[in-house]
Amino acid sequence: MPAADNGDWPAYGRDPGAQRYSPLKAIDRSNVSRLKIAWTFRTGDAYQPKHSKPTAFETTPVYVDGTLYIGTPLGRVIALDPLSGKQKWAFDAHINKDLGFGDNSHRGVSAWQAKNGRRRIYIATIDARLIALDAATGIPCSDFGDNGTINLREGLRIPVHSDRLSDYEETSPPAVIGNTLVVGSAVADNVSATQPSGEVRGFDAVTGKLKWKWDPLANYPKTGAGNAWAMIAADPARNLVFVPTGSPSPDYYGGERLGDDLYANSVVALSADTGERVWHFQTVHHDLWDYDVATPPMLFEIRRSGVNIPAIAIGSKTGNVFILNRETGKPVFGVEERPVPKSDMPGETAAATQPFPLKPAPITPQEISVDDAWGMDEADRNWCRAEMSKLRMGTIFTPPSIEGSLFLPGNIGGMNWGGFAFDVAHDQLILTSNHLAAEVRLMPRAEFKARQDESRRLNGDWEFAHQNGTPYGMMRRILLSPKRIPCTAPPWSTLIAISASTGEKNWEVPLGQLYSKLPEKWGSVSLGGPIATAGGVIFVAGTLDPSIYAFDAKTGKQLGRGKLPTSARATPMTYRGPDGKQYLLICAGGHQPAGEQPLGDYVVAFSL
Repeated sequence: MPAADNGDWPAYGRDPGAQRYSPLKAIDRSNVSRLKIAWTFRTGDAYQPKHSKPTAFETTPVYVDGTLYIGTPLGRVIALDPLSGKQKWAFDAHINKDLGFGDNSHRGVSAWQAKNGRRRIYIATIDARLIALDAATGIPCSDFGDNGTINLREGLRIPVHSDRLSDYEETSPPAVIGNTLVVGSAVADNVSATQPSGEVRGFDAVTGKLKWKWDPLANYPKTGAGNAWAMIAADPARNLVFVPTGSPSPDYYGGERLGDDLYANSVVALSADTGERVWHFQTVHHDLWDYDVATPPMLFEIRRSGVNIPAIAIGSKTGNVFILNRETGKPVFGVEERPVPKSDMPGETAAATQPFPLKPAPITPQEISVDDAWGMDEADRNWCRAEMSKLRMGTIFTPPSIEGSLFLPGNIGGMNWGGFAFDVAHDQLILTSNHLAAEVRLMPRAEFKARQDESRRLNGDWEFAHQNGTPYGMMRRILLSPKRIPCTAPPWSTLIAISASTGEKNWEVPLGQLYSKLPEKWGSVSLGGPIATAGGVIFVAGTLDPSIYAFDAKTGKQLGRGKLPTSARATPMTYRGPDGKQYLLICAGGHQPAGEQPLGDYVVAFSL
């Protein structure tokens, strides 16, 4: 599924199937270390609200018709000159930036071209509007929706509560297939059992008319979420879209939604024309761990026994990678259901088994014991060991509990929204993985109410959530030592290459630097994905340090590290400018409140 022009980057994942592979090769293994900053643009949209998370500038720009298009967390779309970074035009959706968005992030815009050659740019804003703009001018398209805008909060099975509008957001760009725009949603976790429903909808790209909608939890009429907040992939040749869904509401107690909770925590193939379900594959039954399919699906071809298999790769916060036939949803390398621990919570029934792929092997550790406690020194290690000894733990899918349960991987993953790249030249999947444990405790409602003031804010490491409509509130944290170091052994993030045709790991290397005084070999948290190029170079950022990294696609050897004005919580892209030169571009917005780097609003372009 090649892009229209080899030098363009016309979609978030470059092609509809999200391979993030560029055929450009002017930047290669021999010269990548000589990359220099060509220009920097600042959006002006870095913002810290008083009572919610700061903006997360996670955008991957698109590049078509000689122009870069960038979306911001504050609902602006900016067109930039690709050679100088100078602004051509800007559109402002005028969102209420103090509404208290739970995930105040934005990952980009989408481009579409009509038969007459006119180009449109679409943005799905954090306050749940879908807006169509003329690509040449930035003016809203008056024939789309209501003078260019569709309110995505309207028409849901479980409506958005009027006093909690921020519970329903849009953080990812719409998928484009033919003349259809497909959008999911980002629904706030753990607020209540009856959170807004997570319907996926298809709209006409010209008029904005609703073509269809598909509800992942239609069989659970009182249960919300199950929403698709990660990017949706498309297969134009088969007229299919592939929807990655998250957990039902709330994450950590499922007594109000007993059963497998189909089609949450799944990848679902839908007809792009009608929204009809063609097949599904569920990665987690009855999720109690916040193990969303947060990773955008990626489409590629597998060559086995002389036959080409149209495949799809699915990543999960569990650290499991499932490779399926994208026409049928059947596993290519096999999947087996294995027994997992039971819940001891009254009213809860955890699934008896969970699916595990036979290949690839898990990309992160999936079990933990007190003996695994780690620390920089004996005092840190003893603290971690003492905390861990209080908790229920063991293998993956150990359920939440009153005394507290330790999950590995935690709610960050495993794989998160950074996703895959496909290295065509070496027939391999490139991905990042986090290796961090999270502690979760369920709190009886009476106790939770007694701690109401504490539950309204982040208190140290702890995050509190109400889970209204259930008997239990929730508190969770990433388990860090007094020195703010994970209690799990490094590396805390890695970059991994997996053979597409065999499912075997080709190489794995640490990624990033958690703090500037720690060794690079220990890695960092990673929130951002890789791209692959014909020059044999893998580019990736997403770490807590202010860097973008270049790795040899064949060996995993680090070839270069570019310095950024702050850390980049985004996936890079590359394009060929009108001057014929290849550029590498990354949006750097910082990782506040974690880490050492300040909030930012930088778009940084590199060239030779």
